[in-house]
Amino acid sequence: MVAAGKLLVGCVADDFTGATDVANIFARAGLKTTVLIGVPEDDRDIDADVIVVALKTRTTPPQMAVEESLVALRWLRARGAQKYYFKYCSTFDSTTKGNIGPVADAMLAELGQSITIACPAFPANGRTVYKGNLFVGDVPLDESGMRNHPLTPMIDANLLRVLGPQSRAEITGCYYETVKHGASAIAEWAAPIHGDGTRIVVVDALADEDLVEIAQAFKDLVLFTGASGLAYGLARVLLAGGNSREAAVTTDLDEGYRAVVSGSCSVATNGQVETMLADHEGFRVDLSKLAEGVDVVGEAVEWASSRLGQKPVLIYATALPDEVKGNQRRLGVAQSGEMVETALSSIARRLVEKGVSELIVAGGETSGAVVKSLGVDQLSIGNEIAPGVPWVHAKSQGRSLSLALKSGNFGERDFFMNAWDRLR
Repeated sequence: MVAAGKLLVGCVADDFTGATDVANIFARAGLKTTVLIGVPEDDRDIDADVIVVALKTRTTPPQMAVEESLVALRWLRARGAQKYYFKYCSTFDSTTKGNIGPVADAMLAELGQSITIACPAFPANGRTVYKGNLFVGDVPLDESGMRNHPLTPMIDANLLRVLGPQSRAEITGCYYETVKHGASAIAEWAAPIHGDGTRIVVVDALADEDLVEIAQAFKDLVLFTGASGLAYGLARVLLAGGNSREAAVTTDLDEGYRAVVSGSCSVATNGQVETMLADHEGFRVDLSKLAEGVDVVGEAVEWASSRLGQKPVLIYATALPDEVKGNQRRLGVAQSGEMVETALSSIARRLVEKGVSELIVAGGETSGAVVKSLGVDQLSIGNEIAPGVPWVHAKSQGRSLSLALKSGNFGERDFFMNAWDRLR
């Protein structure tokens, strides 16, 4: 059990890639950080400054997301966390009904608080917020590849409009004309709203330095909500006063076979698959064949088995938006996604059984399915591959396992090719 007062931050993440993303930020700042896959059923001892509980609630029905998030929050409260952090994606993946607003509302009520902030900005990864509008690189969110996301298509870049229908709280914007003047100006702007009903403040941020100023201005809040970029600011506020530390990461690892399992159909991941296929063999998991009852899993594992130990093998379910939409119309949105996740997680488990111990997984939903299939329940943080994506390490089937759980939207085109160089 974490000693009273030791746990600085208890974080609830709505998917597994997001959990490793935010844990990476805290660990790089020097905070001892661990990721738990779901809420532990045992009363294990955890010596950590930050505990991140990874859930798979981004696309579940809102009430289910609320219930699972509150279970995690209560578990963290029982361990004496000083601050709480609700981590969601830097592209604010949600629907008109949630799940970001409902979960934030429920956490505020559970903690007896009336105000939190919402800041999905992650400037290091090209995610910025200006006048309440979320940008991906140089374009508004609704003009990016997220417009065609198969589960959470984002058709409005304005976060106040997106959150409004989801939340019972009043949604307020703190814009860059205030943020650019730093923490004191932000705190002065926020002073009148304290005690004035329940509010979620959407805060602009264009640079990493803005996130530090935002965290400093709102340092007395109990609950923070945002992408992992805000954790950069919060960690520096928590370590202010000469308490900076070395990165708390693990790099002493055994070598093993290498594989990539990709379920994301995002623009970024499609490009990464294409780049890897230029110099590597790949096996494509065809949803149409899965729907026909073909043993695609067996075919993929047999194909990979004869190639393990040579170049890293690539198993992918990449598809362009029109093909994804066609499959969803034919099979249903939920069923088509579940079929792919089930197949890829089964393939990943069987590859690990055959000796793969260094595994890259692309896609939030795919990562969640794979980690659960492997029976992993706790992750330590390793070297950073790219902003938002670290190597993480675990035990599976009694063996050491290194994983890179990559959000579909993260990474340059050569991500799969270069990740291995950052493992040790």
